Amino acid sequence: MIPGTLFVVATPLGNLGDLTPRAADVLRSVPVVAAEDTRRTRGLLTHLGASPRLVSFHAHSDGRRLESLLEILADGRDVALVSDAGTPVVSDPGSDLVGAVRRAGGNVVPIPGVSAVATALSVCGFTGDRYLFLGFVPRKGAERQRLLVRAAQEEWPVVFFEAPTRLAGLLEDLAEVAGPDRKVAVGRELTKIHEEIRTGTVAELLRHFEAVEPRGELTIVLEGTGTPGAAPDRTAEAGEAAVSLLAQGMTRRDVIEQLISRFGLPRNDAYRLVTELT
Repeated sequence: MIPGTLFVVATPLGNLGDLTPRAADVLRSVPVVAAEDTRRTRGLLTHLGASPRLVSFHAHSDGRRLESLLEILADGRDVALVSDAGTPVVSDPGSDLVGAVRRAGGNVVPIPGVSAVATALSVCGFTGDRYLFLGFVPRKGAERQRLLVRAAQEEWPVVFFEAPTRLAGLLEDLAEVAGPDRKVAVGRELTKIHEEIRTGTVAELLRHFEAVEPRGELTIVLEGTGTPGAAPDRTAEAGEAAVSLLAQGMTRRDVIEQLISRFGLPRNDAYRLVTELT
């Protein structure tokens, strides 16, 4: 059991006024803050008049840094985990530390606050009842294509993060898979002095950002199709499972029930599949 508490603290995207009073109290009281970028976090702590020990903890930190933070918590000292901006772990480092503390029986306390995802959804003009968050998609390759095709087919809005130099490429790919007339919103420098929230079709925003180089941190929201996507065909997967279950000696009736329960097959389809195998 680890006696120290790990606080996962959301920090402002840019406007320091967005820091919650609870988050400020935690950052003033903890002896150690694990920060993605100590230089950036030091400015926030100076603003608060706080002076904890700052420890660098980012995506490229090795296992020794994680172990040192666990040792601090094991000594009974509390640690606040912060990212550069917004809520830690959401497309930011920290999940390894949170998972390790939980596995060791430690206490992890969320200190909620700003989220770029919720901020962008609230002002894009698309329905925010449900959404898919994809964060930073891979720069290239089959996984990028798979995720973008999934986004294009999604019934609900899809939220991305992207770097300014890659925004045009993302919009080009979205125009190809979702169509140039699909609506999209780009939030730039949210809550900061140069905040910009631009909406339009994918083609319109692509033309704009090809002419005007984007700067700062970007959150992109692609409007959903508004209609449910086609259910995935799991017949082949169900067939493999049926072969395995029959080989284990399960009765045809029980195999049919398993296929209905596990794969959502209609009873007639499950019956036909099993009878064709026996």
